[in-house]
Formats: sequence, C-alpha cells, structure tokens
Amino acid sequence: MAFFSKDIGIDLGTANTLIYVKGKGIVLREPSVVAVARYSKEVYAVGYDAKEMVGKTPDNIIAIKPLKDGVISDYKMTYEMIKRFLHKVLKSGAFTKPRVVACVPSGVTEVERRAVEEAVIQSGAKEVYIVEESMAAAIGANLTVSEPLGNMVLDIGGGTSEAAVISLGSIVTAKTVRVAGNAFDEAIANYIKKKHNLLIGERTAEEIKIAIGSVYKMEDDEPDMDVRGRDNLSGLPRNIVVTSAEIREALSECAEILVDTVKVTLENTPPELSADIVTQGITLTGGGAFLKGLDRLLSERTLLPVKIAEDPLDCVAKGTGMVLDTVDTLRSVQGSAQKNKSRW
Repeated sequence: MAFFSKDIGIDLGTANTLIYVKGKGIVLREPSVVAVARYSKEVYAVGYDAKEMVGKTPDNIIAIKPLKDGVISDYKMTYEMIKRFLHKVLKSGAFTKPRVVACVPSGVTEVERRAVEEAVIQSGAKEVYIVEESMAAAIGANLTVSEPLGNMVLDIGGGTSEAAVISLGSIVTAKTVRVAGNAFDEAIANYIKKKHNLLIGERTAEEIKIAIGSVYKMEDDEPDMDVRGRDNLSGLPRNIVVTSAEIREALSECAEILVDTVKVTLENTPPELSADIVTQGITLTGGGAFLKGLDRLLSERTLLPVKIAEDPLDCVAKGTGMVLDTVDTLRSVQGSAQKNKSRW
C-alpha cells in the first residue's frame, strides 16, 4: 500500500537512519552505510545490505559511512543513501515532493546544517525543517518541552552525545561531545589490542559492548565472553575470554566524558530551571542509553534522578513525527529549526 502523506521525519544518524511517515510511524530503520565501487563510485547497496559488507568486501568494493560525528562527511554518498531510503519508504509514484523534518546535533556549524538541508532537498524533498536532535529526542521522550519547566535530556547516538536543558520549546543550554556509540566500540577494540594483542573489527567490538559492556558494576556474578580475532604478532586467528570488568575499564574514559558533559550543562543552567531538574531528573535517549549502568553512574555522580526513556532508540525519530503531527509543536521549535524554502 502506497503512502500518501507528504510529511516525513528523518533521524539521520551516524550509525542508523530512521524514517517516520506521518500517520504510519517509524517505517524504516537501517544502518547509515553505503557500499560502492572503489573507482567508479557506483552504489551497490545501502543500509543493512551494505553493513553486511563492512570488513568483508573485495578490493573493488568499499563500505562507506557517509556521516561522521553526527554530520555529513561524504555529501554525495549521503545524498545517494537518503534518496534510496526515501524510495524504499515512498514507493515509486506515490507522490513526488514530501515535507521533511531532519535532525542535526545542536553544535553543528551553519555549513554542516546547510549540507543536511541540501542533501535532503536533492533527494526529492519539497521543503525541509532542521531540528536539533536533543529537542527531537525530548519531544519523542514525551517531556513537557513547551511548558515553562526545565527538562534535561542526554541523547547518546552513534557519533555524538548531547546534553541539553529545554524549556518553553527552546534549548536553554546544551553541550555536544563526539563521544558516543562509535567511540565506545573504538575504545573496546583499542583496549583488547593493547591488553591482549588481539585485533578485532568494529562489528565484534559492538557485539562485545552489547553483550557484556557496562560502566557501573551491577552484580557480583558478571558474564564473560569468548572473542575471536587476529593475533597482532603471529597474524593467525586466536580466541580469548574477555570479562565484564575489562570492558568496564575500557569504557571508563568515555563514561567520564559523558559525566563531565552533563555536569558542564548543569553548571550553565539558570538556577530556577536547575530546581526543576532536581525534581524532573535527567532522561537518557539514543542507543547509548542501553549501556548497562550508565543511569546508575550518572545518578551517583550528579545526585539527580536519572531515567531511561521508553524506546530510547526511537525517541529522535518519534520526535520528528510529533513535530510533523502538531503544527503548534512545529512552530514552538522555530527558534531551533530553520525552514528551507527552496524548491527542488
């Protein structure tokens, strides 16, 4: 069945892209990866099909992640990826030019913001609204962003983490750091290389993070994990056992950066809104919210209640959908959204 709504929300993330269609909800959730020919740049696959090729492609095919640290690093591949995702969602001939809400980190430059707008427009959109990810995440987490009440959100994505305090439909203060899911994976891979002399790929590091990763000791009997990789000295395949305690040590530096990010944001928050946050607490969104013990660690270090949003992975995408669904909400975020009036 074709979609006839002309309103679409895009959570264009470093790790994953989610698309929300008005009246349908989230209809696409795929990795932000493009597989292309090394020399001709012909696109072979995007999304899940392309991710399966990461680390396993022949010399003539490369798997590209066109977004880095929450912003576009390869404009042409981003455009190709968005175009193909939109084609999957909209189907040929369903309609031509949708209205799109897309998200960017609050710390991006005007050039980076414009690059997202142009990529979406060139992919077939009639007009595009740009909304900060932390605002969309807060809306998607059902926080009362339009009220004169301080709400704090920590959105941990693939490339960036952003702490923000929101009141009256605007971001009062925010801090973005380029430490998030990808940095967690890299920290795990580097730790295993340094301690065990074993080389592992990013997919293996991600699997370790999901299976036994934590930043706070939750129980006495913690799980171990068998890890396979390539010995850095002999070059031969080797198997080791990695403990949860080791991974916690590997992630400790990243965890401290997140704690400091929250503290700096709180320090820059007006006193009246700080009083609200004592009651409201901090809401975690994004895939990083699943990192075991992060809520406990933040609560211990800030002395504030910390909760994980319902469906944290979907908060930003749901937020774009709620912006689309409610005209008043769209108007309320105009201070942090820019409407591109150009036509494709």
